Amino acid sequence: MRDLQIDKALAGTPWGEWTKTAIAGDASARRYFRLTHSDEPSLILMDDPTLTTAPFANISDALTRTGLSAPKIYLHEPRIGLMVIEDLGSIDFARQIEQHPNDELALYHAANKVIIALHTLKPSLSLATITPTVAADMIDLASLHYAATEAGKGDLQAAMLRAYSELVDPEPHLALRDFHAENLIWRSQLSGIDRVGLLDFQDAVFAPAGYDLMSLLRDARRDVSSKVADEIMVAFCNKIGRDMSQMSAHLACVSVQRNLRILGIFARLTKRDGKVKYLSLLPRVWAHLMTDLAHPAMVDLRKVVMAELPPPNTETLQRLGTP
Repeated sequence: MRDLQIDKALAGTPWGEWTKTAIAGDASARRYFRLTHSDEPSLILMDDPTLTTAPFANISDALTRTGLSAPKIYLHEPRIGLMVIEDLGSIDFARQIEQHPNDELALYHAANKVIIALHTLKPSLSLATITPTVAADMIDLASLHYAATEAGKGDLQAAMLRAYSELVDPEPHLALRDFHAENLIWRSQLSGIDRVGLLDFQDAVFAPAGYDLMSLLRDARRDVSSKVADEIMVAFCNKIGRDMSQMSAHLACVSVQRNLRILGIFARLTKRDGKVKYLSLLPRVWAHLMTDLAHPAMVDLRKVVMAELPPPNTETLQRLGTP
């Protein structure tokens, strides 16, 4: 039914006879296809059955207005959740670094330039804002879906609220939210800030400084060398006029909140949606948690996390992977 609806929508467009090839999607219900036809530049078809394409369109417009490389939109049918957009390329950061490991630092500096641009961008967009209260509420997924019990849910959220309120500068900045290596396209033929193609930003929010930075450096899908992570964090702080010693607790707390939520999201994707591939990512997410909870300012939050959440050992992974 859905495929017939898409074919009907494309029938009256220049792309009605183009070949559709499925490509890897994200953790949502959206599907993506690459559209190709003879020697024409390829395009991307986004199929969103939840009919929530408007945020992508609005944010894409705001990004491209400032010279950032979001996909151009050639067709938008919000009533059926269909978009035909620019194909920014097929080489994402993860693939580029896998093939050329020595490029890692240069690519992450390029990504940091994008984060700095987002930090200073003040778009007139109606987006959610991550306040300390919202940050605490967002981690309930860790208790609901990752932990063996919800008994400690209130303690965990209360500890996060205290830490976020005390350690995080609440001034909001635009954050694309899922800012990681598989969502960044490396466009080596370009030389400006548009060398970094941006994808999967429809869930953007206003968040504390460095939210996307920690998404990039504490990547759930690939290991970023500590040397690269440290250098990029210092570069970010210098660019926004802050010293790393002033920002370290702030960044650690932002990162812990993100990764607690990710534990819950990945556990839910496994249990509810049967996407067991996310089980293999949980140990890396846990390792990120341990890295940032080791910050001296995190001692109280660390105690609660360790008391309420089990590590992703064999027992935990088997429990989460059991239908």
